[in-house]
Amino acid sequence: MRWYYMMRSVGAIAVCIGLTMLFPLIFSVYYSDGSAWPLIKSMTIALGAGLTIFLIFRRFKQPYMSHRNAIAIVTIGWIAATLIGALPFFLSGTFGTFTDCIFESISGFSTTGASVLTNIESVPKGILMWRSLTHWLGGMGIIVLSLAILPFLGLGGMQLYKAEAPGPTPDKLTPRIRDTASALWRIYLGFTLAMIIMLICGGMDVFDSICHTFGTLATGGFSTKNLSIAHYNSAYIDAVITIFMLLAGVNFSLHYQMLSGKSSFALRDPELRFFLSISAVLIIVTTVVLYQTTYPSLSQAF
Repeated sequence: MRWYYMMRSVGAIAVCIGLTMLFPLIFSVYYSDGSAWPLIKSMTIALGAGLTIFLIFRRFKQPYMSHRNAIAIVTIGWIAATLIGALPFFLSGTFGTFTDCIFESISGFSTTGASVLTNIESVPKGILMWRSLTHWLGGMGIIVLSLAILPFLGLGGMQLYKAEAPGPTPDKLTPRIRDTASALWRIYLGFTLAMIIMLICGGMDVFDSICHTFGTLATGGFSTKNLSIAHYNSAYIDAVITIFMLLAGVNFSLHYQMLSGKSSFALRDPELRFFLSISAVLIIVTTVVLYQTTYPSLSQAF
């Protein structure tokens, strides 16, 4: 096991995560909600620790990365992400114990969507944005993000990509793995911007639109409201979130193929066919059950 190269990569990943805290910091300052200092402290710790680890091990290089090393980097990288992600929760006093902070961070990055918060609307907006951002980052993958923006991780990048990317056969879509990671993130960003705009058109404010978009595209469901989407009582918002949740559930390699003019190839994919088929069947079954037991009209049940 090449521990020195693994630590070098994990240090770089920690720097990436630390830099992403700038985004919720902007909202914290704008709303003056008291979460700016916890975010600044968390970012300082993440950047300091990441840079220190990276600089200590920066001179160590290896010509080839084994699958075993890639698995180790992804595993420890995600553990590091979880610990760093818990810092804003802990330093802001959002949760009673550090265990709860770790739980929320794991739930965010893993896009599980479980939460120990009981009164979401009382949490500072900067912390809520960070909570939603962990979702969004985990939705595509922090390793894939690192490959996209850190060229020095290109060595052995394909092994890292295979170790993290979802699906049974992660594809190298372009000759360079960094270009593949960048292409996937561009599609992810495109969906993100489109959904934010559509939610704003449906009456959501900018902050809530961003947070709900992050939760939707991660297919996890973190919300800024205690009642979640039911708070808005809007068929339009329900429809937008449902459609984008389905789109986000599709392997993003297939989105790339379709946007590249290879729709027939993507539509023949057995994973996509099974996903859409089982979704359609369950939507029909659930609609029928709700119509018979709860709602007076078929459209409401649907």
